[in-house]
Amino acid sequence: MRYDEAANFLLDLRRYRPKPGTESTADLLAHLGDPHEGPRYVQVAGSNGKGSTARLLASALREAGLDVGLYTSPHFDDVRERVRVNGRKITKAALAAFVEEIRPRVNERAADGEAPTYFEVVTAMGLWQFGREDVDVAVLEVGIGGRLDATSVVDPVASAVTSVTLEHTGVLGDTIEEIATDKAHVAPSDGTPLVTATTGDALDAVREQAGDVVTVGGGGDADVTATYEGRTNHTEAAVSLSGDGWSVDAEIPLLGAYQAQNAGVAAALARQVADVDAATLARGFRKAYWPGRFEVMGDDPVVVLDGAHNVGACEALAETVAGFDYDRLLVAFGAMHDKDHRGMAAALPEADRAWVTEPDTDRSEDADVLATVFEEAGAGDVTVKRAVESAVAAAVEESTEDDLVLVTGSLFAVAEARSRWTRTFVETDVEDLDDARDTLERAHVTPPGVWRMRGKGVHRVVKARVQQRQAQYLKEELLSLGGECSLSGLNAQPRGTLDCVMMGTLAQFKRLCEKLQGQPYGLAELGEDLRTSLGIQTDPTTHGYPWEDGTAVMGILNVTPDSFHDGGEYDAVEDAVARAEEMVEAGVDVIDVGGESTRPGADPVPLDEELDRVLPVVERLSDLDAMVSIDTRKAEVGRQALDAGADILNDVTGLEDPEMRFVAAEHDAPVVVMHSIDAPVDPDSDPEYDDVVDDVLDELGERVLLAEKAGLDREKIIVDPGLGFGKASAESFELLDRVDEFHALGCPVLVGHSHKSMFGDVGRYPDEGGYATTAATALAADRGADLVRVHDVAENVAAVRVAEATDDGTDDE
Repeated sequence: MRYDEAANFLLDLRRYRPKPGTESTADLLAHLGDPHEGPRYVQVAGSNGKGSTARLLASALREAGLDVGLYTSPHFDDVRERVRVNGRKITKAALAAFVEEIRPRVNERAADGEAPTYFEVVTAMGLWQFGREDVDVAVLEVGIGGRLDATSVVDPVASAVTSVTLEHTGVLGDTIEEIATDKAHVAPSDGTPLVTATTGDALDAVREQAGDVVTVGGGGDADVTATYEGRTNHTEAAVSLSGDGWSVDAEIPLLGAYQAQNAGVAAALARQVADVDAATLARGFRKAYWPGRFEVMGDDPVVVLDGAHNVGACEALAETVAGFDYDRLLVAFGAMHDKDHRGMAAALPEADRAWVTEPDTDRSEDADVLATVFEEAGAGDVTVKRAVESAVAAAVEESTEDDLVLVTGSLFAVAEARSRWTRTFVETDVEDLDDARDTLERAHVTPPGVWRMRGKGVHRVVKARVQQRQAQYLKEELLSLGGECSLSGLNAQPRGTLDCVMMGTLAQFKRLCEKLQGQPYGLAELGEDLRTSLGIQTDPTTHGYPWEDGTAVMGILNVTPDSFHDGGEYDAVEDAVARAEEMVEAGVDVIDVGGESTRPGADPVPLDEELDRVLPVVERLSDLDAMVSIDTRKAEVGRQALDAGADILNDVTGLEDPEMRFVAAEHDAPVVVMHSIDAPVDPDSDPEYDDVVDDVLDELGERVLLAEKAGLDREKIIVDPGLGFGKASAESFELLDRVDEFHALGCPVLVGHSHKSMFGDVGRYPDEGGYATTAATALAADRGADLVRVHDVAENVAAVRVAEATDDGTDDE
């Protein structure tokens, strides 16, 4: 079964109205052989805060060394976002396999008038995935209530109720007490205390239903005290947590006083599940990034995305906004039609200007209605923009560096707004019919569409994810210009985005960008992004870096006793300096100094020992005619190396240390962000990819966004696909072959392939003489790599020069 067929089948199930109960989910799992019975489960229920709590808990448990599943809803863009194992989305292949196995049973139940709902089937998919991946524990965000929610098919080892407000009264009850009682049914059956941050009547009802509880609050008689200490920077806040015999001070990437309560609930659950210590909690919590939940996209001006979708969430949002100093508040607001719009507008701080808009879904409230609401609420100036992207663009354009731009009203609005920072246009090198076919199939174009279009794609081919209403316009306009356009067969989504493959000459794309100017539905903003991505009439920003004029060579200088290729050769300072001077003489552009090996089985190096290895070398190299990079996983090593004269940070973990991005921003230093599943390399790791390039692009994109939100421009964020790190040899060769596609992220691209085990596939590992490495360097340079990272400098400088001369000759023609 193709992925688009499987995803359409799932999404089509939305036609069945939600219904309470666990019977359908249990029936589906029984049909599958009850694959969910292995892992332990944690349920997190609540009116607000359950998603953040689930993300904090999952991150802390992963930091404790557990394999962790995470099930959340709703999704932003892709149904696969709801099911993650160790942070990675369920693969398209796995989703298709699940649907193929479950479809006969779903159809059979539907024929009997008992069709399972979308949420029930997706919940079953999550539990199926957690079982087949054999996770240690899975964290489940409850949908509605608790007693009759689909996630309650499991018997949890721990559970929580974060908060209770009046919601879903037609299902859960008409009072706070009734709703709290329903949610408290998630309490473990073995008597483990339920964790809750509820208060007053809600807490009394939770106690009555659950029995023993662990309470979380700001003080008083709470079992866990959770205190919000305020922002530490524009994206993080400090929280202090304490319980019986334990305490932890942590920074979390979630702003707002209410997030302290969520962190307290997560900490109590983590201690119940795995007795996680304070240091591990602090590290895990700081990595708990949660898109769209008071997500600060930048500080010049401050731009905030928050999916507040009810009055209570808007009140909490207003409290958090009050902690910022700003001249004017500029609001872009889009909400669903079934919400209390007047209450939400009244709860938000008064806007100096507001742009009201309509997310691309049938549930959206009309922007004219929202304009009336905001005018009556006292907003200074209210403008209707039918597309979220247009509203956000107008607000940002209007702002000054001292203003605050707030995008809110629903997660649907936030998801569309976020595309301003996440959208990519992936240019593909299409040389023949096979390349064209592969490009179309990766976008899930239907087989007839692939057959019709493959012969027309052997020129400029660009793939992007766009809104459905944007996609149809793009197709019509590009066809009118003589180009071609194919859309994904994934068409059942009532909202969201789909893959669009555009094919044409550069001149046709230029005309397309011109025709998009002034168009509605965010098409004008999309056109500007496309123009920038293709380099059409743009002047790129330059900083004088060597990779801006062609492929730069980064020479590896390992001052370690145990690196896989040259361990022990340069661990003496004088030997390292002499080697660096040889590399400069050979034409190297960057010298990469590393003090900790990432080879398989390498032992971690203590901070002080790594500093002792690298700092004396960095200090001696700072005057050489080459930039100096520090290859480290530790932010403190990076900070001290930059102070000692290094120019670049090289992080093989892709910003696993949350402080690393702030160190780079503080020094305004380029940072290499590598995609890695494990560092050091785990030889037993065998991650699944649907298409390794698309998947790595997707995962790297979020890491790039982390660095950008810290304050770095994209031209200073260097992406490394991470050949050999969690990739099989064939996958590493695929990354090498398609390296130019990584420019879709708007960043320079580095390829690190030197003497990698991937060359065993061509009988050249160990790569004595460096012949395979040098050949791969020529290929990387030819395919657009901005930097290559190698041990043997002279040969690889020559390979780069030959590749550039060949390209120059082609350009001259």
